[in-house]
Amino acid sequence: MTRIIAITNQKGGVGKTTTCVNLAASLAATRRSVLLIDFDPQGNATMGSGVDKHELETSAYHLLMEDLPVEQIIVDAEDAGYHLLPGNSDLTAAEVQLMQVAGRETRLRERLAPVADRYDYILIDCPPSLNVLTVNALTAAEAVLIPIQCEYYALEGLSALLETVDQIRAAVNPELQVEGLLRTMFDARNNLATEVSDQLLEHFGDSVYRTIIPRNVRLAEAPSHGAPIIKYDRASRGAIAYLALAGELVRREQDRTQQSQQPARA
Repeated sequence: MTRIIAITNQKGGVGKTTTCVNLAASLAATRRSVLLIDFDPQGNATMGSGVDKHELETSAYHLLMEDLPVEQIIVDAEDAGYHLLPGNSDLTAAEVQLMQVAGRETRLRERLAPVADRYDYILIDCPPSLNVLTVNALTAAEAVLIPIQCEYYALEGLSALLETVDQIRAAVNPELQVEGLLRTMFDARNNLATEVSDQLLEHFGDSVYRTIIPRNVRLAEAPSHGAPIIKYDRASRGAIAYLALAGELVRREQDRTQQSQQPARA
């Protein structure tokens, strides 16, 4: 059964795209079939997957605005180990054009339908803002994974994002849930990071992943080589952390499945 997860945070620079690319590669390394959708006009997830965003003939824009079948847009990010629905700056035009379109919130969900059941996981890299592209992603998704850098404004931004999730759930996607909160770019030597981490655990409990993504030079270098960290340096702390995250995400999914199959108590 396919799990569609939007990876988003309205605050930029929190490791959102890094998480998309490296979680996709780590899930693929566990023999799961994965589709990564680059829905951010910056196209960083596309470049980080080893695909040149400047040379694309088709992209997520054509899926949204020109009714091109999704099968004709998806490319095999062979070195990364997953399939990619690439994105680039053309998505900026889609933001404007979609405002004039009826049913604009459900475009991605409708156009993904023909291929959704071919994958175990579909990850959507959202723009670092709340716009019509992000709304499309949240409408298509079953769950939201929120990367959070443990810094001063983290909790304030998280509250705003959770309100947005509630609004999307009420308006267009009642099944939407929070998959989990991921602590990223974590430096254990920083007292503030530790304090914010403790606050997240206090307020959100089991919704916070046990896995913590550390600050790691090799992890920061990998995108410039167009490769996920497990391909660039599998022995690095960053690679080990994202492999652990993939394992934790899969285990949570298995636990949910088992609980849903248990007979109800009388």
